[in-house]
Amino acid sequence: MMKQFLRTELLLGKDRVRTLHHRKVAVIGLGAVGSYAVEALARAGVGNFFLVDCDVIEESNINRQLYALHSTVGQDKVQVARERVLDINPKCRVKVERIFMHHYSIGAVFAFEPDLIVDAVDSLNAKVSILAEIHRRGVPVISSMGAALRKDPSKIKFGDISHTWGCPLAKSVRKRLRRLGIREGISCVYSTEEVPALAEAEGGEETIESVEKPGENFQGRPRRPLGSLPTVCGIFGLTVAHYAVELLIKEKI
Repeated sequence: MMKQFLRTELLLGKDRVRTLHHRKVAVIGLGAVGSYAVEALARAGVGNFFLVDCDVIEESNINRQLYALHSTVGQDKVQVARERVLDINPKCRVKVERIFMHHYSIGAVFAFEPDLIVDAVDSLNAKVSILAEIHRRGVPVISSMGAALRKDPSKIKFGDISHTWGCPLAKSVRKRLRRLGIREGISCVYSTEEVPALAEAEGGEETIESVEKPGENFQGRPRRPLGSLPTVCGIFGLTVAHYAVELLIKEKI
């Protein structure tokens, strides 16, 4: 057992830490929420990652995204994420892919055979298609709902998609999943803090939704940039990671 995991071992025990070393986690979306989720999972001892994102780091990301520094602006998020995970745990196996994840590209995630998938995507259409396919395949998933526009960390909750309330994004995801015959079975981190529904319904945290399809590069529709805090976004990501660890060791902590 590596010395760096000693304090986790003292709390969870050797067997559970060893279990984490053998688990495989795919994280789709390495922005504000996804970056913090990866950070905590790597530090907890997860030994295998598949990290997916299509974007490069921009200066506007610095206020809330862990990988965004003045020294990393212009670099691929997936490559910066990989280097950071390996700096945390050099023995970790990290596969990355710079791609816009949707129904036509999610096969790469399942080829990794993950024990758990973290969905930190902020594009509604892509998010629904991803979650529907994950549910169909029966792979455990934790999905992050809207973290932008929130200021009260005490309103952050964890539960099944069927029990979410107060989150416009979760409402839209629920409605679309129901049309596909999916009513429950997707774990979510969400906030019950009241926000302007129209603002969140119109887009995610970025000004432009970048999309890559096989053999085709194009810009998606313009989206209104939404205000966000590093504190709330970070807590979302850490909450995702906490419940991910519970699922990976199959025991509450």
